[in-house]
Amino acid sequence: MILGIETSCDETAAAVVSRDGVILSSVVSSQAALHAPYGGVVPEVASRRHLELVVPAVERALVDAGATLDDISSVAVTEGPGLIGALLVGLSAAKALAFARRLPLVPVDHLHGHVAALYLEPDPIEPPFLALLASGGHTLLASVESRGGMAVIGRSLDDAAGEAFDKGARLLGLGYPGGAALEQLAAGGDAAAHRFPAAMVGRPGHDFSFSGLKTSLARAVRDDGGAPADLAASYQAAIIRALVERAAEAVEATGAGTLAIVGGVARNAALRDAAGRRCDELGVHLALAPPELCTDNAAMIASAARYVTPIPYPDYLSRDAYATAA
Repeated sequence: MILGIETSCDETAAAVVSRDGVILSSVVSSQAALHAPYGGVVPEVASRRHLELVVPAVERALVDAGATLDDISSVAVTEGPGLIGALLVGLSAAKALAFARRLPLVPVDHLHGHVAALYLEPDPIEPPFLALLASGGHTLLASVESRGGMAVIGRSLDDAAGEAFDKGARLLGLGYPGGAALEQLAAGGDAAAHRFPAAMVGRPGHDFSFSGLKTSLARAVRDDGGAPADLAASYQAAIIRALVERAAEAVEATGAGTLAIVGGVARNAALRDAAGRRCDELGVHLALAPPELCTDNAAMIASAARYVTPIPYPDYLSRDAYATAA
């Protein structure tokens, strides 16, 4: 069994996963309510809360799995990218657990973890495929040739898609976190009421950009651009169009037979529907991570650890976290 720990942002997560990819337990403690008054994640607050939650999360994950530390063969942990203080809490906890039990430590890249959510039972998928990762902190396209990693072929040049959702929600007075609230408001609006820009669509390469879209919404709100539901629906449609069309362009350029969508934004029902229709048009298979595995969790980290070379005891004691992707 693999014990996974994830503390890259504002979720404190622990999970136990079997070597063949069965989730035996998954515990996620969200800090969303704690950060809501600030309109976003406060790194110092997140780190302190992780300190309080990481041990109880691990204990609960073990109990839910019907396991003890004696049953654990390795400890996996998110090494980066993310908030450095938050990452260090999880990494320190993982080191301590692994060292005390003389177990190997498996450092996992957070982005690889999101993709590795697709390798868990009961419906794992096999590479090769093209992956669209859209979350609060990252938006990228990657070519996945094996379960051991991925090659990034395009990324956001500014805001991530999830960040664009949250900033849009804030402009519409919906608070933080805003992605789900904006999606709910958009459900009652007219997506054709406003023509917000879907930047980069049709341009060479596979990068994204969302900062101009946010500015367009800010101007519409300032100029009393109409019903909030229509603004939300049109804004969401522009984000989805950029994600789906850039992914479609990459599918056609690479000849990929499968498009997979992962990350927190992949929970968005309108995105899932639009991607399904576009993949049908292209004649390619669409693979979607289960909604509960789209947002940050430790099961995906333990899944990725199955394909990462572990560091033997005690060589990992000097291992450090990293805030940004290479």
